Amino acid sequence: MLNYKNAELLLSDSTAVEDEVAWRSPSNLAIVKYWGKRGVQLPRNPSVSFTLHNAFTNMEIAFQTKPEPSEGIELDFLFEDNPNEKFKQKIQVFLESIVDIFPFLQQLKLNIYSSNSFPHSTGIASSASSMSALALCLCTIEDQLFGTLSNDEQFTQKASYIARLGSGSACRSIYPTMALWGETADFAGSSDEFAVPLSNVHPVFTNFLDDVLIVSKAEKSVSSRAGHNLMNNNVFAPARYEQAKHRITTLLNVIAAGDVETFGKIAEDEALALHGLMMTSDPSYMLMQPNSIAIIQKIRQFRQESKLPLYFSLDAGPNVHLLYPEEVAYQIKPFVDQELAPFCENNFYLQDWVGEGPEEL
Repeated sequence: MLNYKNAELLLSDSTAVEDEVAWRSPSNLAIVKYWGKRGVQLPRNPSVSFTLHNAFTNMEIAFQTKPEPSEGIELDFLFEDNPNEKFKQKIQVFLESIVDIFPFLQQLKLNIYSSNSFPHSTGIASSASSMSALALCLCTIEDQLFGTLSNDEQFTQKASYIARLGSGSACRSIYPTMALWGETADFAGSSDEFAVPLSNVHPVFTNFLDDVLIVSKAEKSVSSRAGHNLMNNNVFAPARYEQAKHRITTLLNVIAAGDVETFGKIAEDEALALHGLMMTSDPSYMLMQPNSIAIIQKIRQFRQESKLPLYFSLDAGPNVHLLYPEEVAYQIKPFVDQELAPFCENNFYLQDWVGEGPEEL
């Protein structure tokens, strides 16, 4: 197990600092889903995800030494230029949980400004983009103050590790294109503690598109954290974890070979398995809405009639991801605009694609 605890990361009493850091970090879409965890944010099964481009969080942290020494985290937080006590408390609790990794945080006054390019808490992995952005900012502050993370691989691994502690799926957002999180026998260097980038990705998947159909912008009724906890007593959990492990092996081969059809089948089967687990939890719950199901039925009918490679996925929410290669976009866009957009809230969908990963601002 990694141990990033470091009591030496403290400023001397005579050191005064004032600076700011900022990162843009994307959301990601898991193809093989992670659902169920153990220990401190460790996955019950490995997962593979697309890194997105247009669904992102911008986060800026302005920091300065406290005028007087004090224990604890001193924090002001604005989300999209407005106070948000719920988000502030989440970040406060998280930062307090990692002061043994970043002890200098108790010496600083932090002002955090965050904004999203997409609706939060609706099942588009806003926690992944926000907590990865926060982790990248923290690692950048550490490197600025102590020069400890100048090696890119060390920086990204620690950022992924920290992001995981905030939100499991956030560890995958640190990397471009596609990432694997969870120890996997077929992938050297894979770990439950941090994600790793996939290098053997066929070019067809580096140009995949992902239109996120916003069925509802409302905050979902059951949080992902609560959903993960319900897996502890789900009668189908053991079989699910084995299923996911087998699918990872298949998916890694499919990604390398450029097998779009098998990729799409796995993506759809995984999305429905995820929601099936929600419906068989105790208590059971349902995050898909009637329009989610109508969209899925439309996609299947269109694919059968057109023979075009258009597939769907869902995260833990009602909104539907449309996955397809860039080369068929001109044939699929009219169908999306005319047949699927009317099922979206205010006819809105987010046009996205596989991205290059986080960007320091």
